[in-house]
Order: sequence, then C-alpha cells, then structure tokens
Amino acid sequence: MIFRLACFLIILWLGAAPELRAQMPARSPAGSATPAPPASASATPTPAPTAPPSTDSVLNSMSSADLQQAIQILKSNYINPEALNETELNRALLSGLMLRLGRGVIILPERAPESTEAQSPFFAEILGDHIGYLKLGALSPGNLSAMDASLKTFGAKKVDALVIDLRDSTSTNDFAPAADFAKRFIAKGKLLFTLRKTANKQDRPFTADAEPAYRGLMIVLADGDTSGPAEAIAGVLRLYNKALIIGQPTAGQAVEYSDLPLNGGRVLRVAVTEALLPEGRALFPAGLKPDLPVEMPAADKRLIFQQALEKGMSQFIYENERPHLNEAALLAGRNPEIDAMEAAHRRGRAGEKAAARDPVLQRAVDVVTSLSIYQQR
Repeated sequence: MIFRLACFLIILWLGAAPELRAQMPARSPAGSATPAPPASASATPTPAPTAPPSTDSVLNSMSSADLQQAIQILKSNYINPEALNETELNRALLSGLMLRLGRGVIILPERAPESTEAQSPFFAEILGDHIGYLKLGALSPGNLSAMDASLKTFGAKKVDALVIDLRDSTSTNDFAPAADFAKRFIAKGKLLFTLRKTANKQDRPFTADAEPAYRGLMIVLADGDTSGPAEAIAGVLRLYNKALIIGQPTAGQAVEYSDLPLNGGRVLRVAVTEALLPEGRALFPAGLKPDLPVEMPAADKRLIFQQALEKGMSQFIYENERPHLNEAALLAGRNPEIDAMEAAHRRGRAGEKAAARDPVLQRAVDVVTSLSIYQQR
C-alpha cells in the first residue's frame, strides 16, 4: 500500500503542476490598479472546484508500462528501500488483489470444516391458517425430503401463500441440491441457473425437470447469511415466480471455491466457478438486493430460530391481544389496561427482557395479509 500511495502522489504532482502554474494569475505592475469591469458587463459565475481524482481512478487509468516505471522509480528513490523489497512488494500485490477481487479470494489459517445438516435444520409451520412457512436450513437431502412432506401437508390445508426463509442457509460448495429445492417451485423445462467455469470454458446448466409442487404467492426472506447456492434459489424464485425478497442483501458468494494449500500451512480459497441466472444474470459479487429492506440483529435471529424448533414461529410475529376495559372489569373496580402497563413496568424493573420478535417475518406476513384483503375487494 505504501508504494501505491507514493506512486499516486508522484503522478498527481507531475501531471498537475504544469496546469497549476498555467492557471496562476499574472501579477499586475507595481502601482497600477486593476480596472473595474464595465457596469453593463454581467458577472461571470465562478466554476465550482472539481474534486481531485481518487487513487483508484488514477491507478485504473495507468498503462502497464506506467505501472512498471512507477514501481522502478519508487525502488530507486523511496526513503525506506526495505519497505519495497521483494517480500513487501508481493505482500502488497496479494493485498491489492484480494481488495479488488473481494469474496473471490480468501486466505484461511487452515481448511475450514464443512457445515452440517444438524447446524441448520429444516422447519415448517402454518401461520394464520393459510400462510405456509418453510425455513430450508441446510440444502441437504434430508431437509429436501422434509420440505416435500411439508408441501404435501400445505396442499391439504389449502395454504395460499408461501414464505421461504433462506436466512439460515449458509454457503456450501455444491449447487446440485439447490437445483433440487428450486425445482419444487419452477415450471418444468425452465432453466434454473448455469455453473460457468471460465478457465476451462465449461458450462453446467440445471433445468427444472418436473411439475412444481406449489404455485401461488411466494415471499423469500434473505440476509447476509443467505449465501452460495441459497442465493441461486432466491434469484430463481424472484425471476420466475415474481417472489418478493424481504430482509437484507445476500452474501454475494454464489460461486464454487477450490481450497488450494500453501506451503506454510495456510489455505488459499479461490472462486473457480460462478452461478449465473438465465440470460447471464450474475449473482457474484454483488448478491441480491431485497425488495423490502428490513433489519434484524443476527443474535436475535439465531435465538429465535433455536427457540422456534420447540415453540414455533407464530409467537415471534404476532403480538398478544392487548387487554381492554370491559363491563366485568368495571364492576370489579379494575382497569385491565392499567394493570397490563403496571405489570410491564414491574418486568422492566426486574430486568426482564422484552419478548423477541422477528420483524422480517412479520413484514412478510403483513404483505400477504394486505394482498389478501386487496384481492377480496
């Protein structure tokens, strides 16, 4: 980074100094006064100062020869030659490449363990008597079978809206299961996505080969933990089913990685294959932006997912009915509203935490409810 900064300063000074000198106003002779402009002349507006070019824009505009020359100048003139030895230059080169390539390159201290199905279990529930909720979890064969069973149950219960939660579907290096999940919702014959390995000019397409198990209103929940193959599912559902995505941007890691060991024991993880939606729509590295942004702390989400396995998700989206003053309470000389406020105050003084809520899922339920009311009119 040192040589990049020094390079930028040198080039900026050499390129800008002649223009600055040319723009400096000439001094008036001693004792002479600058004549005032005619009264009829209109004042010329002063142009707004332009911002100096950024370091990245300057570097991107330099040719290969200029880059090599700048490095040689730094090696010969910089005050601290040791900062530009071969090791430091290689370190700066790798650092710059990782900065430019983003999630395409990752250095690991050692090979990371693969996520397991037990870490991201499947969960299903019917919300409000007509909204099917599916938390896919890990994209594994076991979770796929559980989802198939839930879809059959939803059909028997006349579910007319589906919320697919991908906020607990972390990245894996296998996109084939993602295609199996997506096939349950996409019309037969449609191209789902293509894995493209540019280095070998190889394309591996995935196509829906069966009739979908569900047709209807669909909403997808996503955030930064929606990564890899799960991003492909979200993108396909938005493309073909017009599914709304609610939550936060996805991770932007819809790629297959290769872990390449280094001699020192570390691992260089490199993106070698990219998942593309139909018509070449890319998911890497920008990910998917939500249609309705809703923030939620990651710690709250993990706690809710853990508790939902025993208690269900309904308790995290529906507020308990607020007590109201009625005739029986009036005759008893009590006010349920005041009693509830006092009880909440006592819980606060005792240090009790407020009940957890899932605002992302709540927004999805609100959208489905609003659409249902609109369609009934």
